[in-house]
Formats: sequence, C-alpha cells, structure tokens
Amino acid sequence: MAYTNSPLVSYTGLSPNHSGQRTHSIDRITPHCVVGQLSARTICECFPAGREASCNYGIGTDGAVSLCVEEKNRSWCSSSSANDQRAITIECASDKAEPYAMNSAVYATLIKLCTDIGKRNSKKKLLWFADKDKALNYSPKSDEMVLTVHRWFANKSCPGDWLYARLGDLAAKVTAALGGGSQTSGLQASEFLSLNETQAAAKIGELCRTDMKSSGILASVSAAQFIQESGYGKSELAQNANNCFGMKCSLSGNTWSGSSWDGKSKYTKQTQEDDGNGNLYTITADFRKYPKVEDSIADHSAYLLGAMNGSKKRYDGLKGCTDYKKAIQIIKDGGYAADTQYVNRICALIEKYKLTQYDAAATEQATTWYRVRKTWADSKSQKGAFHVLEYAKNCADENAGYSVFDESGKAIYTGSAGFSPYLVRVAIKDLNIRRGPGTNYGRTGQYTGVGTFTIVGESEGQGSPVGWGKLKSGAGWISLEYCQRV
Repeated sequence: MAYTNSPLVSYTGLSPNHSGQRTHSIDRITPHCVVGQLSARTICECFPAGREASCNYGIGTDGAVSLCVEEKNRSWCSSSSANDQRAITIECASDKAEPYAMNSAVYATLIKLCTDIGKRNSKKKLLWFADKDKALNYSPKSDEMVLTVHRWFANKSCPGDWLYARLGDLAAKVTAALGGGSQTSGLQASEFLSLNETQAAAKIGELCRTDMKSSGILASVSAAQFIQESGYGKSELAQNANNCFGMKCSLSGNTWSGSSWDGKSKYTKQTQEDDGNGNLYTITADFRKYPKVEDSIADHSAYLLGAMNGSKKRYDGLKGCTDYKKAIQIIKDGGYAADTQYVNRICALIEKYKLTQYDAAATEQATTWYRVRKTWADSKSQKGAFHVLEYAKNCADENAGYSVFDESGKAIYTGSAGFSPYLVRVAIKDLNIRRGPGTNYGRTGQYTGVGTFTIVGESEGQGSPVGWGKLKSGAGWISLEYCQRV
C-alpha cells in the first residue's frame, strides 16, 4: 500500500531508529506517555542514533505534532516488534509522575491525530477493549483499528492511568469523527474487570468529573461513593445492571426529577438490610438496571439533589458545596447510610486516590484560560493556551522570555527559562546525558565527552547534590557535580 504521513505535523526530526518498511498493514494505534512536559521537537530529540527507541509521532505540551519515524516504517516503541509492525505509535507530553496526566491541548490533539490516521488509512472505527487478550487476539475488519498499550508488552505503567482511563472516550470520539457510529451506547461496568483498583479509581474519577459539570456535586464525593458501593465497579449489581450505587427501584417512596432510569428495567437480587440496631437480615429486592454506567451516576446525583424529607430536601446544601468533608456529612446526616463510619470511609478513599484532582479539573477547565506569551500584546508569540495553570507554567519554563497571562492580560508567572545561559567544562569522557534532571530519569545512551558545553537550564534532582544542567543542544541533562563553570 502507499503510506502517507499526517498533515498535522509541524516539525519533522526523523530518527534513524527503525526497522525499515512495515511487514504488516496499519491496524493499531499505541499512544504512550513520554514522562515529561516536552515540546514536539524535544520528543524527536529523545531518539538519537544508538538510543534503540523511537516513535512515529510526538505530541508536545502545547499540542503541536512532530514526525519522528515515517508511517511506512516500524518504530521501536512498544517493547513488541509484532505490535510496532502494525501500530502507529504516539508519544504524548505528560507529567513526570503517575498518573502521568496530559493537558487538554495534548489530549485534543491526540483525538485529531488518531482521526487523521484513521482517515488516511481508510478506517471507520477505533476500538478499545480494555482487555489485553481480547485486543491482541482480535482480527480487525478492513475499516477498523484497535488501541493497544505499552503496559501489555512490558513491566511499565505506560501510557499511565490518566490516559488509560480515557481510552474508551478516545475510541468513541475518534470513531464518531470517522463516521463509524457509536462504539457502544456508553461505558459498561464490564470494563472495570480488567483494571486494578488505582486504574478503576482514575476512570471513575473522570466519569464523575463530567457529571459534576451538570450536577454541581463534587466529583471526589461521587467517585468515592461509587468505589465504596460497587467495589470499584466490580460488584454483582454493577456488572449485571450497571448500577454502581445500589439504587433500588423504590427508595423510601421518593421520586425526583431528572432521573435517567427508564422506570421499568430492573435486576433482582438478595441483599442485607440493617434493622437500625446493627442487626442484619436478608431480603430479596429489585434494583434499577441502566444501559450504561453514566446513567447510574446521573441518576444517583439526581436523587441526592431531589430526594425529599417531608417538605425539605433531604440533602439540602449539597449542590455547590466545595468542601468534600462537609458534603459527605450532609449526605450522612440526610440518612443516606446507617454505617457510623461512613464519613470516615468515604474521606479515606478520597485521600487515598487524590480524588479532589477531579474537582479541580471540573471547575477550573470550565472557566479559565491561561496563555503563554512573551507579552500580552504580542499574541503572535503565543506558545499555547491552557485550562490548568500548572501546565501553562511548564510551557513557560520551557521557553525563555515567556510568561503566563490570565484572561485579563495580567502576567501571573514568568518562566524560569529566562535565566542567563553559561558555559561549563567537562573533564571526563563518560558523563551520562539523561532525559531529565535526576538519576531517576533514563539515560539517553549518549555521553558528553571531554569539552565545553552551554547550560540553558538548571534543576535540583536525585543523584547530584549540586544540581543538574540542561544542555543547549537539547540532548538532555547532565550532573553539574562533574562540571567546572568557565
């Protein structure tokens, strides 16, 4: 077949690290986390000769796309030659620590790039199975592509729990853009079976973040209740009815507006009840059955907002409450749970999985843009616009002379890249160059050799008591312990 490359590419830095032309047609996409808020160009520079690693495309922290290995060639990216023979591999700028979060610009570009790959390769659907054996044994139809992940082929977290929890969303949005129709009617609880507890918590947090935008109930609270009441989405009720909150067909005679339940679909099972004195007894009860998990979350939120206790709302004050401890207490005081430790259990889950990060995402992303420019008036110099301040700061740090401006045009942060570069002399020939500032970052496979080098950035980091220096060439970072300033 005739291979082409994406027109979305804004920088080409071809790596020599590949195996020549593919021996299998393209029918997979494998997104990775690059473990650093890198630019598109810097991602290409991570794969010099001798590195024994590469990728087809890179997506920088501002959403720009680079071409590292042409689509016609097999990259060295997934620890599986068989996968790389048939996959387009994409390294995405991300945080340096789990869950390796990616900013909104990177994720939006990933959707566009996957859509473009599909169109140019005559595909209509991108499939995500969330199951290694099912995905790797599936034979895609001529108009289908399958998402695979690095962690299936090596003992790695890649692409990180942040992106892993969104692969179903990625597949659905790309499929819709390709005109292949909806992959499913929504998320099925069966997808949680292949996830460990941390992965499930990340996926649940994102689902509740979306619900928070419409309900006003803290995503952290909804997510922790989901985890507590459905065993991370793996309970009998969740698996057979997509019911993740134990919602019965009848709840204390309550009715409420905005219910997503159809009023008739049910799942009958035995359940234990508390007589109010701590004594448990078993009954057979009818529970609500939903076509998708999202409906279970929406109905639960609608109940919390609309359930009545006489003439008053049972959980009055919950909507818009920004303190998760207070919100949980409102729910407990409204009679939601008889367990005297319920508040403590929900708080513990929120703190264990840092679920408040989904509260911040839901509120901050909906309201504020942070722009990275040289000056507010110089709009043409803009490197990117971000909903999350941390990502904007990272971008400014990578670009000398740039600052972060809020929506009013006020400079609220100036990048650390504005310091003056200086020269250092290295007297040893085997000083390692690393991908980041610390021995916890991988070696690039190159050494400085003896000579004089320009340092354009500094950072503290593991393994060097005097810090790390960033090389002007873009090759990486070196320990300043072995350098003499000149």
